[in-house]
Amino acid sequence: MKFKVILASVKADKTDRVVDAAKEAGATGATIIPARGTGIHEAKTFFGLTLEDRTDIIMFVVEEHIVTTILDAINTAGEFKKPGTGIAFVLAVEHVIGLESQIERFREEVRDQYL
Repeated sequence: MKFKVILASVKADKTDRVVDAAKEAGATGATIIPARGTGIHEAKTFFGLTLEDRTDIIMFVVEEHIVTTILDAINTAGEFKKPGTGIAFVLAVEHVIGLESQIERFREEVRDQYL
């Protein structure tokens, strides 16, 4: 079984929406890492203080066959087509441990599909 990791950098107010959409699309869970970033849309300043929107990095480890479905759901929920809203990308996973429950769920789904 092959896995991929989807990393999505989103504004904190969109995190729950993105995670929920990914789960509806087949993700079994997520890791959320608080972050901050810089890009073409720089933070605003107010009396010399920088005002930055909090950003979250959301990590999903998913089966390879559902990556596109989850990525599409993340794109819609995160409103990535709007400037400065976030970015998501996919990386290959060479080795993985600790996903036994996810692997068992996948086997059950395949078994149910063919019974």
